[in-house]
Amino acid sequence: MFQIFTDFASWLVFDLLGLSPETKLGDAVHFFVEDTTKIFALLIIMIYLIAVIRASLDVERVRDYLAGKHRFTGYLLGATFGSITPFCSCSSIPVFLGFTSAGIPLGITMAFLITSPLINEVAVLLLVSLLGWKFTVLYILIGISVGMLGGFFLDAIKAERWLVSFAADALKRGAKNQLDHPTEVQKAEKLSLKQRHQFAKDETSEIFGRVWKWVFIGVGIGAALHGFVPDGWIEAHLGEGQWWSVPAAVLLGIPLYSNATGVIPVMESLIVNGLPIGTTLAFCMSTVAASFPEFILLKQVMKWKLLAVLFAVLLVAFTLVGWLFNAISFI
Repeated sequence: MFQIFTDFASWLVFDLLGLSPETKLGDAVHFFVEDTTKIFALLIIMIYLIAVIRASLDVERVRDYLAGKHRFTGYLLGATFGSITPFCSCSSIPVFLGFTSAGIPLGITMAFLITSPLINEVAVLLLVSLLGWKFTVLYILIGISVGMLGGFFLDAIKAERWLVSFAADALKRGAKNQLDHPTEVQKAEKLSLKQRHQFAKDETSEIFGRVWKWVFIGVGIGAALHGFVPDGWIEAHLGEGQWWSVPAAVLLGIPLYSNATGVIPVMESLIVNGLPIGTTLAFCMSTVAASFPEFILLKQVMKWKLLAVLFAVLLVAFTLVGWLFNAISFI
């Protein structure tokens, strides 16, 4: 699905610019070009499609289905949808914006956002070949559970008060369901095809114009760190399996940036070189779902307090997962 971006980055960086894929600079620039073009494409496509859906369908019915029956069902659906959506942490943000605009409770949206970068079908297939079915199924269940528990906790502390103003206003507008005061989305159901296209085009332009520069900054930081971490450094410092090595691995993974598919070869290399499974998983989950680039992008829709809470939730969750997998692997 995303091979076109890989091919374009290879053509631009290796063929046109003449950089070598064997050098750290070439690897970092290729990473930057591939992920930037992929995220821009996903931003435009996903924001436009979600806007068309908002203008065409009764989004209140979707919101009521997710939130009105039982909140646990909403968390499960959000996390499950995240697990089958092939997005990295940064490219999940357009969907986050669409969910917020639709008035879906923040906890359900966060369950999606947390789970989406952790699990995808390619990563699952690679994990099966690397760790076997037992660990893969356990990883999937834990990934979904982390998303659900994170969403529940953020709803419990009423974290929506820490959204930035435009996202909070969108959430409030979408959450209104008063028959005598139809919402903008409900009125948009009667729009013609041309009007729906214009509505989606305007919304895409507005949101893209707000976040595009942060994509450059976020992916640029991640690409620089991705290309210049010394080989063998992690195994040499965290391979003894001490209790502190798991939180240390989580903290070490934060400045790095990868997606769930790209981190699997790293995971295999770490395990082969003697890093315990739990420590490896904690490091890789942190790299995928708690990276600086993601949080730089999320700053566009979240205040610092919400970012700090989300950051703490992820660090605690990944540390517990690492300790659990280390304990299981030694049984």
